[in-house]
Amino acid sequence: MLNRILKLLFVSTLSLLFMGPVHAAGLLQPSDGSLPALEIKQHKVKVTIEDSYAVTQVDQVFTNPHSQDLEAIYSFPVPEHAAVAEFTMWIDGKPVSGEVLEKEEARRVYEEEKSAGRDAGITEKDSYKTFDIRVYPVRAGQDTKIRLVYLQSVHMDTGIGRYVYPLEEGGVDEEKLAFWTANEKVLEKFSFDLHLKNAYPVEALRLPNQPQAVVRQEDGWKASINSSVASTAVEENKGSAQTNIQPVTAAHAYTLDKDIVVYWRQAKGLPGSVYLVAYKPESAKRGTFMMVVTPGDDLQPIRQGSDWVFVLDVSGSMQGKYTSLAEGVTKAMTAMRPNDRFRIVLFNNRSSEVTNGYVIASKENVKRYIAKVEAIKPDNGTNLYAGLREGLDNIEADRTTSVVLVTDGVANVGITAQKDFLKLVKKKDVRLFTFIMGNSANRPLLEALTRASHGFALNISNSDDIVGQLLLAKSKVTHQALHDAKIRIKGLKTSDIEPQTIGSVYRGQQLVIFGHYRGSGEADVIFEGKVSGQDKRYQTRFVFPDIAKRNPEIERLWAYATIEIMISEMEDFGEKADLKQAVTDLGIEYGLVTDYTSMVVMSEDSFTRHGINRTNRERLAIEHTAQKSRATTSAVSNRVDHAKPMFSQPRASTHGGGGGDFGPLGVLLLVPLAIRMMQNRKRSSVV
Repeated sequence: MLNRILKLLFVSTLSLLFMGPVHAAGLLQPSDGSLPALEIKQHKVKVTIEDSYAVTQVDQVFTNPHSQDLEAIYSFPVPEHAAVAEFTMWIDGKPVSGEVLEKEEARRVYEEEKSAGRDAGITEKDSYKTFDIRVYPVRAGQDTKIRLVYLQSVHMDTGIGRYVYPLEEGGVDEEKLAFWTANEKVLEKFSFDLHLKNAYPVEALRLPNQPQAVVRQEDGWKASINSSVASTAVEENKGSAQTNIQPVTAAHAYTLDKDIVVYWRQAKGLPGSVYLVAYKPESAKRGTFMMVVTPGDDLQPIRQGSDWVFVLDVSGSMQGKYTSLAEGVTKAMTAMRPNDRFRIVLFNNRSSEVTNGYVIASKENVKRYIAKVEAIKPDNGTNLYAGLREGLDNIEADRTTSVVLVTDGVANVGITAQKDFLKLVKKKDVRLFTFIMGNSANRPLLEALTRASHGFALNISNSDDIVGQLLLAKSKVTHQALHDAKIRIKGLKTSDIEPQTIGSVYRGQQLVIFGHYRGSGEADVIFEGKVSGQDKRYQTRFVFPDIAKRNPEIERLWAYATIEIMISEMEDFGEKADLKQAVTDLGIEYGLVTDYTSMVVMSEDSFTRHGINRTNRERLAIEHTAQKSRATTSAVSNRVDHAKPMFSQPRASTHGGGGGDFGPLGVLLLVPLAIRMMQNRKRSSVV
């Protein structure tokens, strides 16, 4: 059977990397100086990664050095797929946890408490951009302490785990940036402590771009950053840690302007497997599960010639950036093989093709069209839709085609609605591979295009090991994929499975499936799809537990996964009253901050006065008990396919593979790194 031809569409959204000043998490104050600034006294982060999800706890102390009571407004980037589960404020020296209400009602209650001069706080979500926390009052000459806790499932990619604590603001909300300035300095104490409790062998853990980090093996792996300790990073080390203790001074207060990224690498040769993490407190009750499927490495390399289509943004917003972009395209084109072909499409207010069809990548042709690209002067608006549409025209079915879209992400001319971009991509047999650069990027649009084209997305932080991320991406581009993937569970009553549609699975990717089940006992789990048009089927059989109390957070993770699917549907097709209500109901029931719900905290008397049930407090009590229990025990293995392995091959890993020539795409994707390094050198030269 003929191999299915794969069309590849790569999008590198460079909006953050091309911004001038770096914006950060921090306390906000009006840019006009109409109110005095509060200060961050302490910022302590505690992360526990275990059982395939992370619990991040952030404790902060705000201080008011002024003679009047003030409102604290703290803003930070929305972490990837994060479910805010706890907002606690210390009132009269005692912690009081928050409850989730419909968004407008939560703001009304908060403003009422604030107007009455009573202690109150609120956590709100500003779309995909930021979480915003308001606390009132931070009393004159006093401190206020708050705690925020959020949950995230943790994915492995080709044997590499990754966790990001986002701090660097993406700079995409121009109105917000014009009105507010941020105080991102931590005066007294900053700490970041991560504990990776792993039941599988982990060879190494590292924190790129964090030279002061301390890494050690202790009950798994631990990593620490402390504002009062300058330390030598210990990377790729299986035991010892070296530290250099130095006192911190006010001049060296920690600044919340750089993401903290943590990587860990599994041992080579681990089997492909199925993990199950369940929560079912009573036999008669409905259970909730998270199933993590790590396929074996049996997707073969693709060995075909390629066509390349470069779709380049030459709008006015690219001024000051285009020289670096042109240099990157030049390097990418010179990396082509003689049997490759290319097209070049430019767009600003409208689109135009420079090459007038495919051109053989001879040295003469490459040199000729490089000169044309370098001669362009960016101006006018950004008709992203027109550029993408022209780039997708005239793709030939018998050739592997890579469409490389390079833009700063500002679509302000012509068609800009997300649903129209989706229609455009769905018309073509393309796979969309998005590299989402920086925090507060338009993840909804880019991930929607990814889903529609059955591709994959990689979120890239400026603190990432970008070359490593490119190697992971390269192994997906150069290997077959499993398309039309499905998971079926037989022999047990299951419901509310998310995601309902998987799409394509690429080399090294894990599948994370959430759902509910009734009863208990053995069930057959079938994983199937197509590789190059041929059916592939994997199967195992294992037990769903009758009672499981170790991981109550799974209920919130299921709810948030379901909410994200509903939100994405509304972003694709417009807001619907029934979906909006469903998101609101789930947010309130499971205590989650969403686009339509917020978490408000006030005194216990005020909760009673407003008639607000303390359901989230009850859920938190169960979760805190489970977390304390897990903290005193070793990590447990959640693998359930020991008796009947689903896969015969070991899982994909980075050991001994993934190297070699990056090719045109890899060279081009190094441009963001080069630009960021150049910007950092420019900043460091300005004192």
